[in-house]
Amino acid sequence: MRLIDTVQQDITQAMKARDEVRLSTLRMVKSALKNKEIEKMGPLTEAEARQVLATLIKQRKDSIEQFTKGGRVELAQKEAAEIVVIETYLPKAASEERIRTQVRATIAEMGSPGVKDMGVVMKNVMAKFQAGGERVEGKVVSDIVKQELSRSPSIG
Repeated sequence: MRLIDTVQQDITQAMKARDEVRLSTLRMVKSALKNKEIEKMGPLTEAEARQVLATLIKQRKDSIEQFTKGGRVELAQKEAAEIVVIETYLPKAASEERIRTQVRATIAEMGSPGVKDMGVVMKNVMAKFQAGGERVEGKVVSDIVKQELSRSPSIG
């Protein structure tokens, strides 16, 4: 079953349960998926649908940061609740240790890349996680790649 169909079924369940947070979040998710389908002019693949959800989560995390800085705790909590709902439709995020292991393996495969090769390392690591169907946050991967590249001896 396609993700958008699953979300539609869950909207119905949330209506029956009168779960307002879940209902509003799922409506927003469905709208984002539909907009992407319209933009693409065709149905989304599972990977594209997951990417839309990942973008929604990233937007919410940015909002939480802004609301927290602005002292708007109640709005930050609302965004955090939406993240919890959205994450139920995504594969489990890879742990920091799992990411670090993959980064080290990628660096070893590439020979001894230097800090200037960070973009290439990032691209390779992200591609491996995506191929494996694992979810990772680009910022976390970026931070770990920076740490590992600055630790490893570079030839160039």
